[in-house]
Amino acid sequence: MAFRLFFTSMVLWFWVVKLQYHLKFGFDQKLCFTLCCKTKNMSAKIPPSNNPRIVIIGAGFAGLRLAKKLANKAFQVVVIDRNNFHQFQPLFYQVATAGLAPSAIAFPLRKALQNAPNVHFRMAVVENINLDDKTIETDIGPITYDQLVIAVGADTNYFNNKEIETNAFPMKSVQESLALRNRILECLEAAMVTEDEQEQQANMNIVVVGGGPTGTEVSGALSEMKRYVLPKDYPELDFNKMRIFLIEASPQLLNGMSKKSSTESQLFLTKMGVEVKLNTLVESYDGNTVKTKDGTEIETKTLIWAAGIKGNRLAGIPDDYYVANTRIKVNAFNQLADHPEVFALGDIALLKEEKVFERGHPQVAQVAIQQADNLAKNLLSGFKNPKPFHYNDLGSMATVGRSKAVVDLPGFHFKGFFAWVFWLFVHLMAILGVKNKFFIFVDWLWYYLSFDQSLRLVIRQKTRTDQTE
Repeated sequence: MAFRLFFTSMVLWFWVVKLQYHLKFGFDQKLCFTLCCKTKNMSAKIPPSNNPRIVIIGAGFAGLRLAKKLANKAFQVVVIDRNNFHQFQPLFYQVATAGLAPSAIAFPLRKALQNAPNVHFRMAVVENINLDDKTIETDIGPITYDQLVIAVGADTNYFNNKEIETNAFPMKSVQESLALRNRILECLEAAMVTEDEQEQQANMNIVVVGGGPTGTEVSGALSEMKRYVLPKDYPELDFNKMRIFLIEASPQLLNGMSKKSSTESQLFLTKMGVEVKLNTLVESYDGNTVKTKDGTEIETKTLIWAAGIKGNRLAGIPDDYYVANTRIKVNAFNQLADHPEVFALGDIALLKEEKVFERGHPQVAQVAIQQADNLAKNLLSGFKNPKPFHYNDLGSMATVGRSKAVVDLPGFHFKGFFAWVFWLFVHLMAILGVKNKFFIFVDWLWYYLSFDQSLRLVIRQKTRTDQTE
């Protein structure tokens, strides 16, 4: 047992040092590339091919899955993404709460596609799509296509509240998760040194808005930090004063899951000390005070916004194609109306199935993966007798804390320790890369045995301005 703990600690120490190096120098390299390398004269340099060219915009669950399904097939596949890595979104909250290193939930796209010579990746930003000319304008030059797949995913929905958008912290990317982690730790450092009790309380309070899986999971993780981790780091602070609020506008948590899961997750959170407020609508947040519609005011320096998502809009796609939450309406084959050569997959796509998903499919990873699989089969068959998409709901799950989770499977529901182990296993298997799986498993095992997390680091992005001062 002692050897196991020693080995685990050495692995974790190595990973923290490696993380510090990557975060310190990775940001500088990205900045240097942006400032020095991108010019108007750049070209995407896609090699010529006699095969039809399929361009995939976005390398999330849908885009990457489709690219891998078309690997070494009679297509030239071009994948475009603003990042050169795939992000495992369900675990963003663990990065934000210092449970996992960001590199553990990110996987290099070029490594994922290195055994597919017909697949070409380009790190670029899409500036416009010309549907008539079948051309995509990017910041590295134009790219033409024979068929286009839009899989750009979704971003945080602030419901047109500019004040909240300016002051709240979202969690839709690795960068945003790191920014939130910095914020939480910086507020605790500020609470340590202030002599104003009201200011100290505001720095310690955390408000989470949105009672979906992200909101419930981050609330539970923060509660466990408050109980097991932070008192050891900040012994001068009284963490009995720290308050964690979870605010949801609807009458229950986890609206996409069963009533049992909603009730049980709320009970878990309440026992863990999270103050759950249902039927409560947040109206404003100025960076210091959260105000709700019923007149409640909460002083806090940290508002985590997990209240909704909307599709990422692309210039050139006519407004008529967008429907609720900026999703693109598609037919049963994920095609855009009047443009059968253009497809939309995943969170950005709205496909209605009668009697089952009349308002569209849930914006979860399994929908994106299954849509990519179905489209790959249709493309490989040349769309001869194409198969319409039907979502096979494999179930839903959410974790609230150690040994606390809820799982809804078709015709079956369970909770507690076994649900938590099931949640861990499913998410671990979905992570790309053997090394990532290993390090995440080690992190989870270490935290379970030691009640401690080793990634409580405030790492800020260093700019060229900082270097010259």
